[in-house]
Amino acid sequence: MHYFPVAFPFLALFALLLIFLIAAVEIGILRYAYHKIGIGQRHMFLLLALSFFGSYVNIPIWHFSPHPLGSAGAVVSFHGMLHVVPLVRNWPGTVIAVNLGGAIIPTFLSIYLLVKNRLYGPALLGVVIMTVCVHLMAEPVKGVGIAVPTYIPPLIAAAVGLLLSRRYAPPLAYISGSMGTLIGADILNLGKVQGLGAPVASIGGAGTFDGIFLTGILSVLLAGLFTDRRDSSTNGSGS
Repeated sequence: MHYFPVAFPFLALFALLLIFLIAAVEIGILRYAYHKIGIGQRHMFLLLALSFFGSYVNIPIWHFSPHPLGSAGAVVSFHGMLHVVPLVRNWPGTVIAVNLGGAIIPTFLSIYLLVKNRLYGPALLGVVIMTVCVHLMAEPVKGVGIAVPTYIPPLIAAAVGLLLSRRYAPPLAYISGSMGTLIGADILNLGKVQGLGAPVASIGGAGTFDGIFLTGILSVLLAGLFTDRRDSSTNGSGS
């Protein structure tokens, strides 16, 4: 049940992105973005690291009846992203699991941001918008499960956050992007998983982890940096 959901080249790319973010915040380039989301930078580092390494952990919760599985151990390409099909033996059928880094951590962080900032109405609207958008983009992929294009959800999440509230754009972008991707891609498509021959269908795992991980990072950064620029221009024009 434990395997990284994407192939090594992209796993290394995500690790480099994480290192770059830590360095950027340490030297103050992106400090504002994390200040706006309402989480200290040290805690954000820990959450990002846990999300990255937690993608290795899948917690089984259910399994479908036995049926033919796809090519275990293969690597499947979807929109340029390489997803790993786990190598299994004597498997009972498709196992439904919950990914630690791609589902559990983003869910608890989203709840924290929701309650801390009291964004109940805007967050609900943002999640609904993202759920609809991601559901329309999600595609069943043989051997993997449900997958979404990697780079589009972060951009939509940032736009949704900015449209709903300029002041709270970063936390709204994170909540909308993470929860909308989980619901729209994985949860609403559970009924399509059984016939895909995937050994493991992980909620927040293979097929959606890359989108959720980048949504959780890029949407916050895009929204935070854009808000920073707007605030700076406002202050400059008023002085």
